[in-house]
Amino acid sequence: MTAPAWVPTLFRALDAFDANTFASFLTDDAIFVFGNAEPLKGKQTIRDGVAQFFASIKAIRHDLVESWTVPDAIICRGIVTYTRHSGSQLKVPFANVFKLQNERIQGYLIYIDNTQLYTQP
Repeated sequence: MTAPAWVPTLFRALDAFDANTFASFLTDDAIFVFGNAEPLKGKQTIRDGVAQFFASIKAIRHDLVESWTVPDAIICRGIVTYTRHSGSQLKVPFANVFKLQNERIQGYLIYIDNTQLYTQP
């Protein structure tokens, strides 16, 4: 089963550095876990954290490979391309799990190893 039609819209918002549209998909009490970073809690805190991350890179592009819908969750797998401020790029695979509550994301879990993002030129 494929993910709902709003999933590509969510990724387009991220790729456009649109933190407000991104946050509109979250519940007020959402939890956001990006790789091994400390969890962010609450819609506004997550929105601000994501906006801060956007400022640390020049561009981002998500290429969604596949997705699955299970009861109360959506799982997405793809490749993300980060463009650093230097212009160099890093491509890495990702998997996201969206735990849903009333058709909004209450748990946003990103499984990724982007440790090279800030260690390369």
